[in-house]
Amino acid sequence: MLDANLKTQLTAYLERVTRPIQINASIDDSAGSREMLDLLEELVLLSDKISLDIHRDDNQRKPSFALTTPGQDISLRFAGLPMGHEFTSLVLALLQVGGHPSKAAAELIEQVQHLEGDYQFETYFSLS
Repeated sequence: MLDANLKTQLTAYLERVTRPIQINASIDDSAGSREMLDLLEELVLLSDKISLDIHRDDNQRKPSFALTTPGQDISLRFAGLPMGHEFTSLVLALLQVGGHPSKAAAELIEQVQHLEGDYQFETYFSLS
């Protein structure tokens, strides 16, 4: 699915990951699930910090996958196959979940860290 050049670039980015990344894939028997699983299996081969768990009987949208870090309250979910311009979002998500520092301004990060309360953000994007 990923060509050799893209794999080389992605491997270089994944070297910046400092903590484990768990990919939780929610799949069914569809072609879309198979394509997504092919991509995720390729990602696992590019870094020893990435692991993959496959779920067929969970209550998540299918096909989809979540990027998490064991012991951290971080979860970023992608629905379907993130290719094209969406692939950039996947790479950034892998870096963020994997502990690579954000490029956000230091003052913005400080403001967010001082927010009181528990927050859960959901963002949806559709090309249609």
